[in-house]
Amino acid sequence: MKTVFTTGEAAKICKVSQQTIIRCFDSGQLKGFRVPGSRFRRIPRDILYKFMKENGIPTDALESGRRKALIVDDDEELVELIKDVLEADGRFDIRTANNGFDAGMMVKEYHPDIIVLDVMLPDINGREVCQRVRGDSTLDDCQIICISGMVEQDRIQELRDSGANDFMQKPFEIEKLVERICKLLDVEPVAANSR
Repeated sequence: MKTVFTTGEAAKICKVSQQTIIRCFDSGQLKGFRVPGSRFRRIPRDILYKFMKENGIPTDALESGRRKALIVDDDEELVELIKDVLEADGRFDIRTANNGFDAGMMVKEYHPDIIVLDVMLPDINGREVCQRVRGDSTLDDCQIICISGMVEQDRIQELRDSGANDFMQKPFEIEKLVERICKLLDVEPVAANSR
């Protein structure tokens, strides 16, 4: 699922002309950003979704607007617990993997928005997974939260240097993990959503 659209893609989704999208963008009605060093405009998915809602444009063309999460841990009970909580939230599409090899295959085909990654996998360490994700330019928007029972601060810094966006010490409260996922994806926390 794409997380950022060109004006042409946004126009197709909204069923309007590209000029209309450009006009809305330039007037500030439709937020977004310009690609540094060029005049190309880009519109993030959640902003386009909100724009469509506010203007009565059907959003089904934007798919469900759900964010894709990949949970990678060899502790199957923890994986199930995280998956259940995210599914109950309703804003996530979830895939899981129990080892680094499966995770690598899934990242390529699934293009997750966020990866919750156990650092100590049976077949590969989390740092290598981070480096592989960061080495793939099609995954530039992918956020990574590493989780582990290990404590050494220098190891945590190594993970951040390898591309992890966040780190959580096991054991942790699942709600805290969901809060961090929402923050990294710039999604409103659930409490704010249930008006």
